[in-house]
Amino acid sequence: MTSSQTETVHKSELHHKTVELSIVMPCLNEAQTLGICIQKAAAYLQKYDVSGEIVIADNGSTDGSQAIAQNLGVRVIHVEEKGYGSALMAGISAAQGEYVIMGDADDSYDFSDLTLFLKELRGGYDLVMGNRFKGGIKPGAMPRLNRLGNPILTGIGKLFFPNPCGDFQCGLRGFSKKAIESLNLRTTGMEFASEMVVKATLNKLHMTEVPTTLSPDGRNRPPHMRPLRDGWRNLRFYLLYSPRWLFLYPGLFLMGIGFVGVSLLSFRRWGIFDIHTLLFLATSLIIGSQAIMFSILTKYFAINAKLLPYNPWFEEKIRYFTLERGAISGLFLVLAGVAGSFYAFGIWQANAFGGLDPFRIMRIAIPSITSLIIGFQVIIGSFFLSVLALKRK
Repeated sequence: MTSSQTETVHKSELHHKTVELSIVMPCLNEAQTLGICIQKAAAYLQKYDVSGEIVIADNGSTDGSQAIAQNLGVRVIHVEEKGYGSALMAGISAAQGEYVIMGDADDSYDFSDLTLFLKELRGGYDLVMGNRFKGGIKPGAMPRLNRLGNPILTGIGKLFFPNPCGDFQCGLRGFSKKAIESLNLRTTGMEFASEMVVKATLNKLHMTEVPTTLSPDGRNRPPHMRPLRDGWRNLRFYLLYSPRWLFLYPGLFLMGIGFVGVSLLSFRRWGIFDIHTLLFLATSLIIGSQAIMFSILTKYFAINAKLLPYNPWFEEKIRYFTLERGAISGLFLVLAGVAGSFYAFGIWQANAFGGLDPFRIMRIAIPSITSLIIGFQVIIGSFFLSVLALKRK
């Protein structure tokens, strides 16, 4: 057998060799710490006899990081599109392992012992999150702003998307490649970490967490992360993926206050509250009803666009909200508003189109105008919902 044939056979055997675990590290100018992280990861695979590989998803390093990785014999994936999420998506896609453990290449996470992650993955969990607050944060490893912001973001995340994880922003996590790829992750920036947790929760993946330690990173340059900017981007992501908290709950609150207030003040004064308060409460009622309509439209669009998973309960309810039912409901409100407006006009006519008591007439005019506005909103919203529901290839 020639040397060329031997090399071909060797490559074929490697290609067919089953890789259980891929360790993926995103990299952007990490020359100071990348070699240490690779050596720790390689030592773990060897010590625990894990069939694995190390994949470096390089995002355009200019400090020689690629050469360091190649000299250590690991795979380097060149990712042109900038961003933390872009690098990780490319690295995950290129990974050959059944399981993937991802972690930053700044030596803040310990790749020398990933036993807890792999144990849970082998036990059937789809996503295993690290928890730095349970495992320990070494002095100087996390800035004060992050120590405050991370628990707040995690608390909001768990409120919007209940799951067993207590550290949404932890960069060290393991998962089933097949399960995570089924989520169709899309964000290219730092919010990629939150998107993974959010979509895993919405799609009811089997999730758990393990303690992990966080050490000060080994670089002498500032980190890529910007706490305030990245914190806002994560919060924005939570809101955009939760129409209930972005539109529905605020809408129900505003509409509830507005409805009760308008119902009471449309007949008489209540203490210090009169027609001036009535006007503000009517505004609250209008904004609340619009927010609720936005919640329905947003959720329906997101499900159809596969941004949110299919929801049988929502689909069942939305089928009853046909264009005809919505239009009739809106028309009823419009007619009520028109009737109230004509009644107010009749009072003006009875006074020979002269001066009127504003307290009396506004108690009729404000609810009438409110009914007209909400009625037209319902009609327009019903037509828009029917457009979203059109069958298309």
